[in-house]
Amino acid sequence: MNYSKVILIQPPIKDFYLTKKRTIPYGLASIAASVQNAGFSVEIIDALATNKSKTITYPEEFSSLKKFYGQKDTTLFSLFHEFRHFGYSHEHIATQIREKQPFVVGISSLFTAYFQEALETAKIIKKFYPACKIVLGGHHPTQFPEKTLECPSIDFILRGDGEKSMAKLCKALKYNSDREQNIDLEQIPGIAFKKNNSIFISKPSWINDLNDIPLPFFNLINHNFYQRKNKTSTTVVSSRGCPMQCSYCSVSSLASYAPFRQRSIENVIHEIKDQIKNQNIGFIDFEDENLCLNKQWFLSLFSKIKQLFARKDIELRAMNGLYPPAIDEEIIVMMKESGFKTLNLSLGSTSKQQLEKFKRKDVRPSFEKAVELAQKHNLECVSYIIAAAPGQGAQDSLKDLLYLAQKRTLIGLSIYYPAPGSVDYKLYKDKNIFPKYFSLMRSSALPLDDKTSRIEAVTLLRLSRILNFMKHLKDTCKSIPKSEPFAGQKIKSSDRQAVSKKLLQYFLDDGIIRGVDPDGRIYSHLIDPDLTCQFIKKIKTITISGSVTG
Repeated sequence: MNYSKVILIQPPIKDFYLTKKRTIPYGLASIAASVQNAGFSVEIIDALATNKSKTITYPEEFSSLKKFYGQKDTTLFSLFHEFRHFGYSHEHIATQIREKQPFVVGISSLFTAYFQEALETAKIIKKFYPACKIVLGGHHPTQFPEKTLECPSIDFILRGDGEKSMAKLCKALKYNSDREQNIDLEQIPGIAFKKNNSIFISKPSWINDLNDIPLPFFNLINHNFYQRKNKTSTTVVSSRGCPMQCSYCSVSSLASYAPFRQRSIENVIHEIKDQIKNQNIGFIDFEDENLCLNKQWFLSLFSKIKQLFARKDIELRAMNGLYPPAIDEEIIVMMKESGFKTLNLSLGSTSKQQLEKFKRKDVRPSFEKAVELAQKHNLECVSYIIAAAPGQGAQDSLKDLLYLAQKRTLIGLSIYYPAPGSVDYKLYKDKNIFPKYFSLMRSSALPLDDKTSRIEAVTLLRLSRILNFMKHLKDTCKSIPKSEPFAGQKIKSSDRQAVSKKLLQYFLDDGIIRGVDPDGRIYSHLIDPDLTCQFIKKIKTITISGSVTG
């Protein structure tokens, strides 16, 4: 065993899809920097940094989704089909650990839906190499320390921000093993562990000044995998937490999370310079919860970024979505000049009643202004709404879709899931509407069957995809084809757009959402026919806008 070696792991995941540019292990790179500064040799095993994936059988708890996703659909407005294991196998990871012989292994468990994969990783590592100490960190163990420690393979949990705590724990374990001194593990911020047939649990540890954290150790990230158009994609996190009060969010000011903290402009610029010095960067996603709430900070930061990226073709994004009231023309101009091509907007809902439940304001006036400004300055738009929340009816979500159909934006519809730590989670967890399994706490699992039924939820998802396809046709063909009666069970064409247009025409005639399998056979998806008929009836009374042109 090497008492100077620490390995951090991003586990594989099991899901219907994977968004590669959003799985860059930024947090592990940040923790790695702190641990290395404490005198240890650190390595990251990123199980997702591979194109390896395999189709697996739907887990038992997902079996009810087969009726919605069970057939492959080749149309341009299809949803999901295959359930897959993305990344290296657990055995491959454990074999590497056994060969490298670290004394501490840290495993990231950020999302509750993927907690089982983190647990499986810990179990097989302990089986292959029982001598190491296994530490679990991230949002899930922070929220559920007792449940996490029920697994005998988990030695420690670090709750909250992990940079300083992980470095201190590694030092303590090394010193205690060398008997140089006996460090009391209970003094390590955020720690939880089994002790004398009981569990010791500290409060989550939060770092007040984010400038105190060393810059992420990006040399440990597999940049060859995270490429886009033959250039490196990367991530920047300039703040943690969020000052807003959204009820569904696990990092809002009302959630069991730390307060909003923002890094200094100099600190962020220093990190970006470090990245572009070492990599041919082509894409940066700012993973902040709300990037432009502080206007002067935003303008100062991105004026420096604009200078930094002069004569460099680097695209910027803020994929978590921006709050429309914080956006004005000065912000939009700065975004465009510094490298943004797309404006991601958080709308939430247009229903006054639902917004009150979400503890959000009605932002439609500022949203519409932001969309107009984006069009004026040639930025594309993606706008996010939430459907199928507790007590939220499908009719309200249909109104949201029809509202966005008329705006110059693509539609991002998210099916609500209960985020542990949020106000909603505390409010609804005892009302018997949550899914039985942690793994179902994801949008693709249609986790709730409340006022919006699961069949209505999947219908809304399909309608959002159809609307985006219609917007695409407005942009590329300048018109949407007229309805046409269904004309047979097979379609002979390898042109996906032509096939999709034909199925759209059938849908506009009878309200049936169809798919096409790889052999050209046409079949009907399981949907709520009343919802689709209402959609078709109402869409005839509005003007659908493209996503690029007005």
